[in-house]
Amino acid sequence: MDHEMRVRAMASGVPHSPNGSAPRCEHLDGLTPVTPRSLGCAACEARGGRWTALRLCLTCGWVACSDDSPGRHARAHYQETDHPLAAAVEPGSTWKWCYVHERPV
Repeated sequence: MDHEMRVRAMASGVPHSPNGSAPRCEHLDGLTPVTPRSLGCAACEARGGRWTALRLCLTCGWVACSDDSPGRHARAHYQETDHPLAAAVEPGSTWKWCYVHERPV
């Protein structure tokens, strides 16, 4: 985004990201650290299921399986609670997802 476009975007009041390609996600504002409530997806474990990847709810610390997993329990948690953000549980990952905006943040 060039300078003129950035100035127009700021004047319009529409949040934007520093990379200029996506709107800024306001759900990132005010995040506080959470402690994971479990080491795996409790719903999958209760059913004897498996997961592909785990997601951490950045609102409450709930750990659940990703959309790539058969149970899709992280998405179910969002639909149940409206907690908008999840992060990858993998060590060293900075990946975060906003369910409201349906995109990485």
